[in-house]
Amino acid sequence: MNDPIKNRYDFVLIFDVQDGNPNGDPDAGNLPRLDAETGCGLVTDVCLKRKVRNYVQMTKQGQPSYDIFVKEKAVLNALIDEAHEQDVVKSKEKGAKTDAARQWMCGKYFDIRTFGAVMSTGKNAGQVRGPAQLTFARSVDPIVTLEHSITRMAVATEAQAEKQGGANRTMGRKNTVPYGLYVAHGFISAHLAAQTGFGDADLNLLWEALGCMFEHDRSAARGMMATRGLKAFKHATALGSFPAHALFERVKVERKDPAKPPRQFSDYLVSVDEADLPAGVEILELV
Repeated sequence: MNDPIKNRYDFVLIFDVQDGNPNGDPDAGNLPRLDAETGCGLVTDVCLKRKVRNYVQMTKQGQPSYDIFVKEKAVLNALIDEAHEQDVVKSKEKGAKTDAARQWMCGKYFDIRTFGAVMSTGKNAGQVRGPAQLTFARSVDPIVTLEHSITRMAVATEAQAEKQGGANRTMGRKNTVPYGLYVAHGFISAHLAAQTGFGDADLNLLWEALGCMFEHDRSAARGMMATRGLKAFKHATALGSFPAHALFERVKVERKDPAKPPRQFSDYLVSVDEADLPAGVEILELV
């Protein structure tokens, strides 16, 4: 395993979307997710982790120690079984094989080392609590969901063409958010990093992925998304020296003109209160 990080980190991720759908809800016709009581938009932690995984997979292309466990079309039990075929695992006593397989998986897969995984669904490789965790992202202000009618000048089958008399037109609908600025919070535990081998190189790659992941995730529904801020609080020790929620309160995201609906990032002011920082806490402006 890598030499694990020695410091605890708490961080704030700020990103936005313009005329797009940042995270559709399949149980609601793929409408943008929202809090029904406040109208604020939501993006799940799973969605954000997926983008991090995709970025690492794209940039590292399966390099040793940077493969991705939870990826498209993966058969997870087959990957877990692979761990038990390694000589370093085979050589262990029966009771130690699970721990050896878990360590081998942590060493090979970046996302297990970072986010953790349940690996007891096949040949048992145990469970891993990842050192890096993210919350749901929530929009600063309530979002407006717009529904658009769209037209495709083609049909899928000959039967559809005959039914339309050759007009060959298909109607559909698309949902977007005119603009939304979202804030998510994250936590990195040095204690759990020691168990998975999450080291400084992994940490730097995670920062890089959070800053660049939207640049390589363009689609018709997510054309204009960008990371607008990544502020990390670095603690001097593994356990930390101040509660995360109190540090997060130092990051303020405010609309400049409350009477005007926001339509771009410049409609907001992001500030970080650096006065009288608690002893043993350092602010890192990563984006």
